[in-house]
Amino acid sequence: MQRIQEFPSPGLFEDNMLAWQNRGNDVVMKFNVIDLFCGAGGMSEGIIQAGLHIIYSSDINESVEQTYKNRHEQLGLRHGVNTFFKKSDIKDLKGKEILKNINRLPKAKLHQGNVDAIFGGPPCQGFSRAGLRNSDDPRNLLFGEYVRVVYELQPKYVVMENVEGFLDMQFFGYEGIFGHLYPNGITAPEILSKELHKIGYEILNPKVLNAADYGVPQRRNRVVFIAYKNNVHKPAYPAPTTIKTHLTLSDAIGDLNGISEKLTLFQKESIRGRTKHVDGHFPAYKPIKLEKSDYPNHTDLVIERFSLYKPGETTSDLKKRITNEGINLSDKKHLLLLLEKRTDYSQEELLSIFEKGTSNSDLIDILLTKKSMRTKLHPEQISPTVLTIPDDYISPYGNRTFSVRELARLQSFDDSFEFLGNRTTGGKRRRIEVPQYTQVGNAVPPLLARAIALEIKYALEKTYCL
Repeated sequence: MQRIQEFPSPGLFEDNMLAWQNRGNDVVMKFNVIDLFCGAGGMSEGIIQAGLHIIYSSDINESVEQTYKNRHEQLGLRHGVNTFFKKSDIKDLKGKEILKNINRLPKAKLHQGNVDAIFGGPPCQGFSRAGLRNSDDPRNLLFGEYVRVVYELQPKYVVMENVEGFLDMQFFGYEGIFGHLYPNGITAPEILSKELHKIGYEILNPKVLNAADYGVPQRRNRVVFIAYKNNVHKPAYPAPTTIKTHLTLSDAIGDLNGISEKLTLFQKESIRGRTKHVDGHFPAYKPIKLEKSDYPNHTDLVIERFSLYKPGETTSDLKKRITNEGINLSDKKHLLLLLEKRTDYSQEELLSIFEKGTSNSDLIDILLTKKSMRTKLHPEQISPTVLTIPDDYISPYGNRTFSVRELARLQSFDDSFEFLGNRTTGGKRRRIEVPQYTQVGNAVPPLLARAIALEIKYALEKTYCL
């Protein structure tokens, strides 16, 4: 069998013309792309799985840098050899500096307009519909810096992803990269479209993609924008691949909890891996066996509280059940002791009140706390969106929240992907630290990223007439 050769896209390396002129059935074009706001590397995983080469990547945080570089070393992507990572605020990134760093790589020769694609997901917390939305949040302005870098590099294709809240976020007094002042109330997508048009790009209408439709065992909607130069093949959004066969929680992580009689295809692929080393093999891995130390360390009181929930039940559902049907607390000694301390009732009286369904809202709030967003997930249903703080979800496989590894599976990361740094953090440390749970929750699911990147690769192949 003839060995498959990989060549860079025209203009990147000194010997590119020979590769370009002699392309054929035995030649594979290696497209080179940039991943900005790369985080721990969810988008990068999908990009690599699609067969694109990440020549440059950047993120501002030291915690994610540690995870990102470790993974890329594992894949044979070595900083300063065949890829370049820059820890930086995007406001400090300049196109000329990016090209200069890329051209430090052996044989690299890249200039403005030769980047095949730029991918990026500016921080989305300021756009989220789940919390306080503030158009003055400085994180909301980072997509403008993203456009500036695109202008300075002029890639053939541009991909940007964000949360759904990006679609209707309004801005007041927004100034574009050329100093144009936009009218008050203009939305973020309108600004993005107009700014990209000004710098020479056509843009597809933004589209909301559900990660579950692309093999991810999780409901997770992300809005995606794709832009392209007018002299390249028009790209498209990926067609759903699993719209009628969404994966359940047990399909994804049942084996990690010892309840899968036979491994599902998703589990097998997670174990073997989907992201290959640059040499073509899958990174080595150790079979995962979750230990007690992998799980959050809950108190007995919290464990009893979690045990009150039935699979698929939310806190609201549980409150209604307690009110309408009553609940037996005879084996919940820590909860009973708490209720006794907080009220004037004896434990015997409390048992009777709850069993008869005559408890009031004050008693139920002591029993469950006032937190109303908690849910015990159902093993035979698809997971809701994986969050950066895991406290809202209770595992159906135990009276606990989920481990980092379980949530990574639900995001479609390979088992060989290691998340480094502190597992979690709190208080003021959240402003500067990005612990493992946050790295996982903030990531673009690799399988969703792969579907998008495959469309970009297809468009590039059409552009180069491969």
